Amino acid sequence: MNNQKQPEVKKPAEVGGAQPPVKRIPSPSMQRGGGPAALMPGEKARNFKASMKQLLAYLGKYKLAILVVMLIASVSVVFSIFGPKILGQATTALYEGVSRMIAGDPRGIDFAEISRFLLRVLALYLGSALLDVIQGFMMTSISADITYRFRKEIAEKINRLPLSFFDHITHGEVLSRITNDVDTISQTLNQSLSQMITSLVSVIGILIMMFTINVQMTLIALTIVPLSLLIIRYVVKHSQRYFRKQQEYLGHVNGHIEEVYSGHIVIKAFNGEAESIAKMKALNETLYDSAWKSQLHSAFIMPTMRFIGNLGYVAVAILGGYLVIRKELSIGNIQAFIQYMRSFQQPLMNIANISNILQQTAAAAERVFEFLNEPEESPDPAEPLVPGEIKGAVEFRNVRFGYDPDRIIIKDFSVKVEPGQQIAIVGPTGAGKTTLVKLLMRFYELNSGQILIDGVDITRFRRADLRNIFGMVLQDTWLYNGTIRENIRYGSQNASDEDVVRAADTAYADHFIRTLPGGYNMLLNEDATNISAGQKQLLTIARAVLSDPAILILDEATSSVDTRTEVLIQKAMNKLMQGRTSFIIAHRLSTIRNADRILVLRDGDIVEQGKHEELLAQNGFYAELYNSQFVLQTNY
Repeated sequence: MNNQKQPEVKKPAEVGGAQPPVKRIPSPSMQRGGGPAALMPGEKARNFKASMKQLLAYLGKYKLAILVVMLIASVSVVFSIFGPKILGQATTALYEGVSRMIAGDPRGIDFAEISRFLLRVLALYLGSALLDVIQGFMMTSISADITYRFRKEIAEKINRLPLSFFDHITHGEVLSRITNDVDTISQTLNQSLSQMITSLVSVIGILIMMFTINVQMTLIALTIVPLSLLIIRYVVKHSQRYFRKQQEYLGHVNGHIEEVYSGHIVIKAFNGEAESIAKMKALNETLYDSAWKSQLHSAFIMPTMRFIGNLGYVAVAILGGYLVIRKELSIGNIQAFIQYMRSFQQPLMNIANISNILQQTAAAAERVFEFLNEPEESPDPAEPLVPGEIKGAVEFRNVRFGYDPDRIIIKDFSVKVEPGQQIAIVGPTGAGKTTLVKLLMRFYELNSGQILIDGVDITRFRRADLRNIFGMVLQDTWLYNGTIRENIRYGSQNASDEDVVRAADTAYADHFIRTLPGGYNMLLNEDATNISAGQKQLLTIARAVLSDPAILILDEATSSVDTRTEVLIQKAMNKLMQGRTSFIIAHRLSTIRNADRILVLRDGDIVEQGKHEELLAQNGFYAELYNSQFVLQTNY
């Protein structure tokens, strides 16, 4: 983080203005409190066809493999379709042989002929099974690769999304899209796609075989098709909104669980268990209601279609028996037709069931693609400048910004900071202190104005290069599940163990680290709850020391430590800030007395600026803030 060369500014004209503000309006799915918009009763899923088209387009990379799977599945079905016809021929040969034996014909039963029929059937069924295994393996590989691609693209998308996106959606909602929705799509592709192909081929193939046996019986059998289609249409029409709501509230439940788990200490401290349980109950009841109704529609299909199929089966059996009596049809053909009749019903039920599953898949795909289609950060410049030796001059020029374009926080902020200066930023809560730091590191885009480093507009740098200039110590510490050494080294991955120890010593963290079990190799748990808040802050300061930044940002860096430790850290910070431009955000004004300049913010504007003694002498807003702290300390 300390590449220290002069920015390669070729011409003054190349220092462009800030990128025009992009007004980000959250998509409908991200409104209404952070999740997909709730479906009202009677509503259909939004963009159902568009989502399915986008899913099919997403599968375009695998079209050749899917075509091969379809071909293999079709051949497998064709093999199995010919089985009943040949079995019927074997049955007819057996029936004729028995009839000859009864009539006293010495030829009797031709077992050789029957054996040939049975061997053909065995070969067909074995071939069909083998092809099923092959196509199942291929489809599993395809669906696994698609699942991997989805999760990879979602993970990459998260890193390209502006921070403003996460102001409108909970972490649980994002996790639900990565896990539940992607899993739903994966299962459909793995299980239902090949099944739909085989079912369609089965219906067509069986229908052809049935027509070759008897047209009248086939027409009777076909009467179940329109009734089946009516059932499918009813289910598709009424179940989609429940599947959509089920996926939506699954995300809400996940979001609530994640929020409660991460904040369980606060919930217990403020006796919020009852309220949390009540909210969970309400979300869970809605999820239960939508899941129950969607599954009810699914369960309604199979018994109804089975009943309709049995009616057709009875009608065919009666007509077939009549034709056999009249010797217009052989007994083997009746057996084959009844098998086809049964086989014809099954793929129709499969298609109906799959159409139901596709509703859930469409809802999941819609949510995934909504996330993948979210507006991203404005792209880095095509020909970015490479930061070299950064002197540390910073200028805010007529900066205007608001998290919501209709509610501007910083109205017209301008200030110049010379290299190596220590700039303290103070003001009441909500004045825009932390917001300025976020803008400086380009976490958010300006509505208008410019921010320059060494005379270069920050939009001329790649974001990664820009952020490499800074070192940050925030009020909210962030440590991950890893060793203490790894957490300190996060600021500079190539640092040696000696550099890590030296940085920890500078931050007055070395002593307490060595007293911990394992020392620098101690493993921090999730949220680093196995060390104190002050120790966490010391580790983040050590991380900033190790990164050796050109510009330092301290946002209430000593807020979580005791007075004695604060004094030690202040000495370390003074040492670290020597020769570096530093921005210090502080509420305890006693910690910034030695700052080169203090900027006093109020409602996003600088109302006063100067050194500590100068501002006190003015007896203005800063003096009021400073004196109020001593009044509070006296009272409490």
